[in-house]
Amino acid sequence: MSKTLLHTCCAPCSISCIQLLRSEGIEPVSYWYNPNIHPYQEYKARRDTLMAYAPTIDLELIVQEDYGLRPFVQAVAGDIAHRCSHCYEIRLEQTARFAAENGYDSFTSTLFVSPYQNHELMAQTAQRLAQQYGVRFLYRDFRPGFRDGQKQARELNFYMQKYCGCVFSEEDRYRKQLDRDLAQPLKFILSHE
Repeated sequence: MSKTLLHTCCAPCSISCIQLLRSEGIEPVSYWYNPNIHPYQEYKARRDTLMAYAPTIDLELIVQEDYGLRPFVQAVAGDIAHRCSHCYEIRLEQTARFAAENGYDSFTSTLFVSPYQNHELMAQTAQRLAQQYGVRFLYRDFRPGFRDGQKQARELNFYMQKYCGCVFSEEDRYRKQLDRDLAQPLKFILSHE
């Protein structure tokens, strides 16, 4: 049986990916490596949810700790608009490297389940890294299972994140509200009783 390393960003995104791979006779090994997720409580909530989920479905899980707030911010600060390419690069490169160094036949990622990610850029990045490290990139478009996986995650009472992972995607979540707030001066009414 071939060994596939599944980079896993979180438990909710992993559900339908694991189900699809297993339906194809592929038994993935989950690999947690996400130095892009901030702040620490968010990182911990996602990691711990995955760690609790894996044994319930007999999923082997490898956790590589790297809470990389400062290196990540330093790497993307000059071009925040294009931070996602760096994010894909660091996570997929580490996954490809780990797969090659530890005898896996292939690697893939739960990132390919998200309709919000740039699939073409991720696939190009993963393919290039597969060639660089001499390990096969197993591409699957997991997006058709996204909604069902999210539904199952809610039914399982998983922690459900509200943003992609980095502090800048957290800011994007509130962009419209921030813009409205900045457009109107705040008024404070002081009461003298």
